[in-house]
Amino acid sequence: MDENLAARFEADRRRLQAVAYRMLGSVTEAEDAVQETWIRLSGSDSQSIENLSGWLTTVVSRVCLGVLRSRRAHPEEPIEEGPEPVPAAGGPEDEAILADTMGSALLLVLDALSPSERLAFVLHDLFAVPFEEIAPIVDRSPAAARQLASRARRRVQGLPRAEPGAPRRHQELVAAFLAASRGGDFAALVALLDPDAVLRADQAAVKAAAANRDRGAPLLAPEVRGAAAVAGALAGRAQAAQLALVDGSPGAVWAPGGRPRAVFVFRVIGATIAEIEIVTDPSTVAALPVQLL
Repeated sequence: MDENLAARFEADRRRLQAVAYRMLGSVTEAEDAVQETWIRLSGSDSQSIENLSGWLTTVVSRVCLGVLRSRRAHPEEPIEEGPEPVPAAGGPEDEAILADTMGSALLLVLDALSPSERLAFVLHDLFAVPFEEIAPIVDRSPAAARQLASRARRRVQGLPRAEPGAPRRHQELVAAFLAASRGGDFAALVALLDPDAVLRADQAAVKAAAANRDRGAPLLAPEVRGAAAVAGALAGRAQAAQLALVDGSPGAVWAPGGRPRAVFVFRVIGATIAEIEIVTDPSTVAALPVQLL
């Protein structure tokens, strides 16, 4: 392995993880996309790459686009090139949500976008990638890529403003979930979860749980669906987990000695928890912005 190439890739990992997460809305899927990008870089003629950061962004975006398209069963709407729609009145801050975090409302809106709309919006509005570089990724002209982002932006602008106190309520919900998990209160866990709740665990977490079953580790799978199944997997767990902000949103972390070793990412919709992701891969954990509370 080219150690210099690996070091250059690691220098870009945090940014690539952020791009992929905002594309896909899933930490574990984002890490898979980043790993696929590394595999493609390893098999390429790296000496011919003039702008490695730009090349990596393009590749991870194309990988994410493939994942997004595989989620959808219907084709994307065509773009008719024409004049750019006149933006709504207001300053630049009102023309897009340049969020540092992925709130649940924004994730829901992004999930409703076409893959190309989502990619164009995320790359341009959140990461300032020029439309000239976005165009070949979505196989459109720069003008069409601009309109993809514009159409997505109008959807995002329609997001309702966050209710006062929502972050505090989300934090209290996560705290209540951790308490119920530690106490093995199955009924309380089910009540805190959306009926269609999803628990995802990365490959490292699944392997570690399987290797430590005799020590009481939970039986984890890459994906568990349904409130009862999720509650059953986590009841009596999270003994050492503590509240934290994960990428700016309420979550939890296991951090022996103050060093995060496992991160629990929560997605709250309304008054219940819709998704939980358990992330233990060291490189992914290191790339996540975590603030202990």
